Amino acid sequence: MSRTKMVLAGEGGQGVQSVAKILVEAGYEAGKQVLYIPNFGVEQRGGVSIAFCQIADEKIGEPRFAKGDIVIMLSDRAIDRCETYVDENSTVVYDTSVCTKKPTCKCKKIIGVDANKIANEKLSARVFNIIVLGVLLAATNVLKLDDIKNAMELALGKKFAVKPELRELNHKALEMGMELVCQSAV
Repeated sequence: MSRTKMVLAGEGGQGVQSVAKILVEAGYEAGKQVLYIPNFGVEQRGGVSIAFCQIADEKIGEPRFAKGDIVIMLSDRAIDRCETYVDENSTVVYDTSVCTKKPTCKCKKIIGVDANKIANEKLSARVFNIIVLGVLLAATNVLKLDDIKNAMELALGKKFAVKPELRELNHKALEMGMELVCQSAV
């Protein structure tokens, strides 16, 4: 059975839960089995927000998992909280433009991306989470680009209708995120 277990963690307001929702919606629309469990810190805003997601070809038998296939860490506190979900088979992604430290866990691969810097300097701070979604898509290959774009349309279609330029901005952010993973593999 093909099952991908993902952990996404960042500070409240970074859009971790939005990324997770788009991701599982894309998986569902693609005919996959999906599971999403949000987890928020005790603080409503400003605390560490964690999303646990699974996408599989067959029924997912257990909602919880101990170790992720991919673990996205978008802040220093997220690194501290989420290294426990990493083992030697995990791929770890962290944002070098936000995190002041590098994850030190033993894992298969660590990918550093500067998603926040790119969002702020080249696009808009508002699409930081979509860059992260692109990173996740390229690092896992669990879904197709069109699946994600369709799910983005479902989630953001009303905003796109009011401001059509947002669609292009979000698609560009998604593609830039995917390119970050390709560049780190070189």
